[in-house]
Amino acid sequence: MLIAQISDSHVRPPGTLFADVVDTRAMLAAAVDAVLAARPRPDAVLFTGDLTNDGEPEAYALIAPELARLPMPVYAIPGNHDDREAMRTLAGVVELGPVGPFCHYTVDLGDLRLLALDSLVPGAAHGALCTARRFWLETELENSGQRPVLVMVHHPPGETGIGFMDKIGLAADPDLEALLTRHAHHIVRIVCGHVHRPIFYRWLGIPVSVAPGVAHQVVLGLDGGDPAFVMEPPGFHLHRWTEDGGLVTHQTYIGHFAGPYRFGGNPGAQPLR
Repeated sequence: MLIAQISDSHVRPPGTLFADVVDTRAMLAAAVDAVLAARPRPDAVLFTGDLTNDGEPEAYALIAPELARLPMPVYAIPGNHDDREAMRTLAGVVELGPVGPFCHYTVDLGDLRLLALDSLVPGAAHGALCTARRFWLETELENSGQRPVLVMVHHPPGETGIGFMDKIGLAADPDLEALLTRHAHHIVRIVCGHVHRPIFYRWLGIPVSVAPGVAHQVVLGLDGGDPAFVMEPPGFHLHRWTEDGGLVTHQTYIGHFAGPYRFGGNPGAQPLR
């Protein structure tokens, strides 16, 4: 099972750039191209939130034809920049779960169970799980038995060290931490977006990974500096799941690069065809 994870496209309405700098629609199109070019082609795509920058219906209308080019299922969750109601217009192009107050749902990807978790707090930048969402998560984890579970959520839990992003991460919640600790033995990974950087760590004994943005990246602000973004190379994560080997993640860059070349070649060598 090969799973591509894209995140944080921040698409804006037609003719509008992000921060007057970034053509995020074009960069989402390039991300879709990169997923389509992957060999072997992924079996599924996860979109871990912030599809748009301000949740406008016009922005989702730009996103729909791009994601419709993907022949595999696309499983999406909202980020803090999304609007649940407007995002529902993508139904039929992406999976968003049953209509209800939250965009959360369960999908079986072979023997791996995916729990898509909605951490959106309308009007806020941070994420949190209310009692209803925490109860849903507990029910789904219990129903999974001992099956391996992959949780996807927009806001990373715990600290990444990038202070201005940690302040708007997933809110600390002792009840949630106790719940996940009980099920840590069969949660193979929590995959997130939000921080616009490739990050890997453990939290409550559970591996956590954060995907880079498919457009702009957040500065590596480990010095406590002010929030800012940078045009480092965009990318996505490619997760390879096997029952024996578990989940292995590859950082994949978006763009056109010279090569590939054979090892032992010379400076004038032609790329492999």
